[in-house]
This record gives sequence, structure tokens and C-alpha cells, in this order.
Amino acid sequence: MSPAPRRTHSRARSFQGRHLTLALVLALLPFAFASGCRHASPASEGDANDVESVDAGTSYERFERLERTLAAHVERGELAGVASLVARHGEVVHFAATGLRDRERSAPLTRDTIFRIYSMTKPITSVAVMMLVERGEILLGDPISKYIPELAGMKVLRTPESPLSDVVAAPREMTIRDLLTHTSGLASAPPGFASKAIEQAYLEADLRGSQTKLPPDEWIARLARVPLAHPPGTRFLYGVSTDVLGRLVAVVSGRPFEDFLREEIFEPLGMPDTAFFVPAEKLDRFAANYGPAEGGGLALVDAPTNSRYRQPPAFPSGAGGLVSTIDDYLRFCEMLRRGGQLDGIRLLSRKSIELMTMNHLTESERDVPMLSGWFPGQGFGLGFSVVDALAPGGTLGSVGQYGWGGAAGTYFWVDPEEQLVAILMIQLMPPGGIPIIPEFKNGVYQAITD
Repeated sequence: MSPAPRRTHSRARSFQGRHLTLALVLALLPFAFASGCRHASPASEGDANDVESVDAGTSYERFERLERTLAAHVERGELAGVASLVARHGEVVHFAATGLRDRERSAPLTRDTIFRIYSMTKPITSVAVMMLVERGEILLGDPISKYIPELAGMKVLRTPESPLSDVVAAPREMTIRDLLTHTSGLASAPPGFASKAIEQAYLEADLRGSQTKLPPDEWIARLARVPLAHPPGTRFLYGVSTDVLGRLVAVVSGRPFEDFLREEIFEPLGMPDTAFFVPAEKLDRFAANYGPAEGGGLALVDAPTNSRYRQPPAFPSGAGGLVSTIDDYLRFCEMLRRGGQLDGIRLLSRKSIELMTMNHLTESERDVPMLSGWFPGQGFGLGFSVVDALAPGGTLGSVGQYGWGGAAGTYFWVDPEEQLVAILMIQLMPPGGIPIIPEFKNGVYQAITD
């Protein structure tokens, strides 16, 4: 007996002001990539009661719940637009795009919209580092100063609240593994992850990697002059560690970091819209970025017409510099889910993916407000957060799922147990005022039916 026809939940909606229309954007279909992930085909006429994807074990009807939940944020004026995608067993079982990518131009959010993915750059940089490990060019235990000598002999604050002048020698050098797990002692500019003195020093030295105007050599030189906030290997501290890893990739490979990513990851995987800037011919697909406006609503914070992403950056930030599309990032996630390979192209071994996606933090290293407050029940691997307890997070999911998000509200995870990839794309900075990520998680998992 042949299987029942499969139905894909793939639709788009647009808004004028806060009013929902029901127009289906059938033009999205050409943007679906031809290989890597299959796309479930719509159920045929007369199959209205067939609401499950037979192969992928998900419910079309239940994904409509998720779409309504996400669309409500656009209807309420909290977001200009939102796109969501779910793939299971290599099959795209849900895609929805609601609202506008650019409110000022009345441009609808479409499947090929280009987003600022900010810290979703970090997993890509981490994969690049592990490719060098596999090639025998570096070891995770190597001190970073072996490759970037400016970072040798760094000082550390005597206490987390000490002034910059009150420093001692770091007990050991930071390693590549420390940088991957954010236990290097390197900090960041605001918001609030390190002491006020450290944060101010980063601001004054223009060390915000994704926003700096410094070339890589000068950025490293200035970074080396700021003390570490904690001794290496003692505490998770989110910051510029992955920016240093981007510089490491460039130094070890002998190529500009952006060239390495393009030649070794983006081109092999088929990710044509992922880069550190948006070229002129693609600017019409680039989303505007918004923030909460005083008194409610949205304020434009970065327009495509004058965005800094129109030009290649002086410093290609490995921590937060990339733009991408939802289908490009799906290609990257599917490579991870499939153990390091996609469509016959292998970037990493299965064992490398296993190492990257297990928790590497001790209880004391992970006992920090960012993890316990924002990511309860999660540790951190080599470039990803990793769920090791479901109950603290209070959302549906699986132990072992891993992923990360970006400053403008983009988010993804890979679930090995369910063979699932989920990606959310919005442009709201900061996104913390709306609970869209836990809603997305619950909405994805309640649609599983097998």
C-alpha cells in the first residue's frame, strides 16, 4: 500500500499595518533548495483530513497553531515580520513567513530574505576551527599565543570588580578550547557580562568585534592590552572569544577569514547568501532591523539603504558579523545533523560533531547568571549551548539538543534524538521583551505526532 500524500506547512502572510491577510505566497517555492533537504509535497485535493507528514511524523494542522502564535506578534506590532522553518529527517515540514522585511518600503518577508544573524555566526566559526583541528594544524589544548603571540602573558583582574590597574599574571595561557567554550577570561562591551571597568575599556578601545572599524591586527593589539576578567578556564563569560577564533583561522590557514569561510564552508554547502556584507544586487532582499520604540511599537535601528552591511567590514567578526537566509542556515544545520556532511560534502567527522555538541563546562564554570537565567538546564560545548536537563527550561524539547541565537532574535537548534532542525528569523534588537523563542520551541515539539 503506498503511503498517503505528504503535506508541507509552507506559507507566507503579509500585513498592512496590523491587519492580517491570508494570501499564500506561492512564489516562495523556487527558493526551496533542490538537494540536502527534501520538501514535503502538499496533500492532494480530497485529502483534507490527512494532516500528518507520513515520513517526518509531524502534523500540518499542529504547525498551523505555531504559525498563529508567531503571527500574533506581528499583529500586535511587536515585530515587523517573522519567518520560521522546521525540518525533520531531512524533510522541510514547516515554513511560514509573516509580515514585512522592511516596513518603510512595505516589502514583504519572503523565504529568500537576508537577515543579520549576529551570534549565529559563532557556530560557523567554531566549525571552521574544528576543520583545522581535523587537519592536524592546531590542537584544542594549544595556547592561543602559539598562533597569536600578542595574547601571551596576559594579566587578569585581581578580583572581578578590581580597577584596571589592579591586576595579576594569569595563572595559565588561554587555550583554543577556552575560546570555544567562552572560558577564556575575555569579556565584552555591554550588556553587563563583565565588570564596569572592563566593559568601559572595551568600548573605549573599539573592541566590539561586529561593530569595530579596526583591522584585525590592530584589534588584537588593543585586546591584548585589556586585562582578562577571570583566569582562563574558570568561568563562562560571553564575549569576544569567537572573534579571536576568527583571527586564528585566518592566521593558521594563511587566508583572510572571510575567504576561508566562503571557500571551505559556504560554497561547498551551497550557502550563496551567507557573507559579511550584502552586495548591491541583493540589497532589495535585506531586512531592516528594528528595536522597541519609546511608548510602544517599533523604531528603525538599521535600514538596508544605509546599513554598514552594504560594504565589506574592516574586521570580519567571527562572533557576530554574518548575514544569511533561512535556507542557507538550514544547509549548515543539516550538515551538523548528518554528522558533518551534506550531499556528499564532508566538512567534519561525526566524532568532531559529537565532541562539539556535548557540555564542556563544570558546574562552577557554568554557574553564571547568563546561563542559569537565560539558558537554564543548558551547558556549553564547542560553539553551541547544549541542553542537559529539560525541566529547568520549562519548554518542550530533548536532552542533547544544541544551538544558539543572535542579538536581533534569530535562533536555531538541532535535535539529534528527534532528527530535527528548527530555525527562527526575526530582526528585533534587543528581542528580550517578547517570549517568542520559548513559544517557538513549544510550537515545534507539539507538532510531532509519531
